[in-house]
Amino acid sequence: MTEISTSSSPTRAMILAAGKGLRMRPITDKTPKPLIKLNGRPLIEHALDRLEVAGISDVVVNTHYLGDKIERHLKTRLTPRVEFSPENELLETGGGVKKALPLLGQEPFFVVNGDAFWLDGPTNTLRRMVTEWDPSSMDVLLLLHSTVVAYGYDGRGDFICEPDGKLARRPEGEVSPWLFAGVQIINPEILEDAPTGAFSLNWAYDRALAAGRLYGVVHDGEWFHIGTPDGLSVAEDYLQVRFPETKHR
Repeated sequence: MTEISTSSSPTRAMILAAGKGLRMRPITDKTPKPLIKLNGRPLIEHALDRLEVAGISDVVVNTHYLGDKIERHLKTRLTPRVEFSPENELLETGGGVKKALPLLGQEPFFVVNGDAFWLDGPTNTLRRMVTEWDPSSMDVLLLLHSTVVAYGYDGRGDFICEPDGKLARRPEGEVSPWLFAGVQIINPEILEDAPTGAFSLNWAYDRALAAGRLYGVVHDGEWFHIGTPDGLSVAEDYLQVRFPETKHR
């Protein structure tokens, strides 16, 4: 594995791994969703591999449902260094990130959904995001993917993206070109004065939208929505065809 190193890159990241994965039942009755295997490796390991290649040295993983299994699985992983942010009750995405801020520090960091899985296009996806990140004009930078060509996805998308990357919400009742792909860079300052307890990161997106500081990068590789057993099967079938002799990392 060749590490990409740059002084401008974020060095920390958070993986959101606390959810119950209800739509993935019965698989998640005994296995937390981040530990479900895809092409022979747990989903969270795929995310950690990609973060490591992008130069991330420290990762915070929040846990709740079957969190002890996640902690036991990752305790032997040496790089990137993993710390845990246990939640006594589910805090949703925003509340989970806010609780972990003392571990994440004051510099911008990646946030990756625990079930996010993508294949790079011509360039490294996370490195592209670092290149596009501009703290002078952005508070949040989201990875986007085409709504109509995402594997396992049948939703209406999330955002409209201007040529300069500035985002707007999908109009109600319409289909938008781009969906949020579960990977982002966040300036922790956007979470100042955030609600206490459980809340969604949509709170931060709305705040950034109001200030004209929510941007997106369109993914140029493949992206898979692994929200249900059917979605998992679609991803498995694709990888078996594309990588028939080796386990993809």
